[in-house]
Amino acid sequence: MGKIRSHIVYKTKKYKRNTQLSFIRNTNEDSASSLYLCAMKIGILGGGQLGRMLLQAAANYQVDTYVLENDQDCPAAHLCHHFTLGDIKDYEAVYRFGKCLDAITVEIENVNVDALEQLEKEGVKVFPAPSVLRIIKNKILQKQYYQQNEIPSAAFVVTHSKDDLQKHTDFLPAVHKLGEGGYDGRGVQLIGTAAEMEKGFDAPGVLEKMVKIDKEIAITVAIASTGELKLFPPVQMHFDQDLNLLDYQLCPAELTKSVLWKAEAVAQAAAKHFKSPGLFAVELFIDADGNVFVNETAPRVHNSGHHTIEGHYSSQFDMLWRIMLGYPLGNTDAILPSVMVNIIGANGFSGPAVYEGLEEVLKIDNAFLHIYGKKLTKPGRKMGHVTVLSQEKQDLLHKANKIKNLIKVRT
Repeated sequence: MGKIRSHIVYKTKKYKRNTQLSFIRNTNEDSASSLYLCAMKIGILGGGQLGRMLLQAAANYQVDTYVLENDQDCPAAHLCHHFTLGDIKDYEAVYRFGKCLDAITVEIENVNVDALEQLEKEGVKVFPAPSVLRIIKNKILQKQYYQQNEIPSAAFVVTHSKDDLQKHTDFLPAVHKLGEGGYDGRGVQLIGTAAEMEKGFDAPGVLEKMVKIDKEIAITVAIASTGELKLFPPVQMHFDQDLNLLDYQLCPAELTKSVLWKAEAVAQAAAKHFKSPGLFAVELFIDADGNVFVNETAPRVHNSGHHTIEGHYSSQFDMLWRIMLGYPLGNTDAILPSVMVNIIGANGFSGPAVYEGLEEVLKIDNAFLHIYGKKLTKPGRKMGHVTVLSQEKQDLLHKANKIKNLIKVRT
C-alpha cells in the first residue's frame, strides 16, 4: 500500500490551453483516499523589494513561485522556489521563462511586452494583461488613455524632442515626463520658465500642465477575473522634493466625504477601463477646490501600499495572489490607521550597506521594520520601510519623524 502518482488533463474556460495537473492519491488502508493537487506555477518578472514582499505573502498559499531577474543577489532571489537569471526586457528570456508557467505578473512595467503577448496567446495568464502594460509603460499612451476614456488628468501636449519642447513655452509652468524608462523620480523634470526648458528631455515625452496640488493621494484598486472589484482606503503621500520620491504616507488620507467619493470614482474608472484583472495603484492629485486628477497608474503592487501588510486585513500582496489564484478578494479595511516611512540610502554614501538606528526603531510600539536585503546602498535608493500603527494621527506623525531621524543607511 502507498501512494499512486497519476495525472488529469482538463480544459476550462479559464485557460485556453489544456492544463495538466499532477496528483497523488493516498491508498493506505488506515486512511481515507485523498487527492493532492500540485500548486499552480506563477512567475514574477523582477526580483526587487516588490517581488520579495509578494513572495513573502505567497507562503500562505499553495503556489510554486518563479522569479526572473538579471541579479542573482536580488532581494527576491532566495525566497522563490525557482530563480532564473535573465533580462526582463529581453524577448527570448521572458518567453522561455514564462512558457511553462500557468500565470505571470510583474513588479515593474518596463518589461518585454511582446513576449508577454505571445505567452498570453499560448494560454499563459498575464496579470495585468499585456495590453495594459503597453499603455502604462509609455507615458504618452497612458495620458491618451485617460483622455480617451474621459478620466480627469492634467492637460498635456506630446513632445518628440527638445526642439519640439521649445515650442510650448505658453504651456508653462509644467512637468516634462520621459515617454519610456522613467522610474522612482527619474525621467521627470519640473519646468517653471522658458529659461528652464533646457532641463527637458531630448526624446518623446509629455509636457503636463502643472496642477496646484493641495494633496497627493493614492488608491489601490483590486479587480478579479470575475469582475469583482474592491478599493483600498486612500493614503495621503508626502514626497521628498529633492529626490522626487515618496518620503512617508498616512492612511487613511484626510478627505471630505465629497472628495473621497470623487476620488474613489476616478480611481475605479481609471482601473476598470483597462478591462483586465489585476492590482492597480492609482496616484491622484487634489487641488484646493476639491477637483481630482489622475497623475499616474501603476499596474502592480506599489510603494503606496506597503502599509497594508500590517495595517489591513488583506495586504496588497495577499490581494494579488488571490486575484492570480482565482480566490475571492480579501477584506481591504484598515485594522488601525498607519504611517509608512521609506528608508532611503543617505546622500554621500555608495557601497556595502550599513544600517544605523535599527535597534532604537524596534523599541517603538507598533512599529514594523522591513529591510529589503539590498547589499549595496546609494543616495536615494529604497532600502526598506517602517510601518507604524496607532489610533492617533499625532502619535503616527511623531513616530514617523522619530524614525526618519533614527535610521541612516551608510557604508
